Amino acid sequence: ISNLSGGESFLLSLSLALGLSSLSNQAMAMDTLFIDEGFGSLDDHSREQAVEVLQKLSYGDRLVGIISHVGELEQKIDKQIVVTKDKSGGSKAEIVI
Repeated sequence: ISNLSGGESFLLSLSLALGLSSLSNQAMAMDTLFIDEGFGSLDDHSREQAVEVLQKLSYGDRLVGIISHVGELEQKIDKQIVVTKDKSGGSKAEIVI
């Protein structure tokens, strides 16, 4: 695993999380998946594939949360919570649907 690139490591971790989320065992059911960053380490094609899989996963009764600074994801994700800094040094959250 130490020989993998950042993008390859991210895809491996994502694959593991998706595999675990598909388990139908009630004792290990995963209805929510949060992904914190990682998309910036992917090439365009890999990013498209990852987003497509996550969108399909969220069409059911599962929640998929993506935390990212990658601008291209804004056009791909229809429901967003956008957090911005304000002039006073705090932050503001806005729900965009």
